[in-house]
Amino acid sequence: MNEKQIEEKVKEILDKIKPFLVNDGGDVTFIKYEDGIVYIKLLGACADCPMTDNTVKEMIEYTLTFEIPEVKEVINVI
Repeated sequence: MNEKQIEEKVKEILDKIKPFLVNDGGDVTFIKYEDGIVYIKLLGACADCPMTDNTVKEMIEYTLTFEIPEVKEVINVI
């Protein structure tokens, strides 16, 4: 996959994850994909939640790296 295809796939997967975050009063937005790293920003209740690291690593990063082998890491931009 080229970078454009990877970005589109990342956005598609994030759209599937969003309802779970919205249910808890939060949201996620895609910032960029660069060198195997996906940059996101957690919004709403998710931005200040003490479980932010778990949300990013155990839900979002796990899902993206499983579905898209080119993705190596997810970073939450604060």
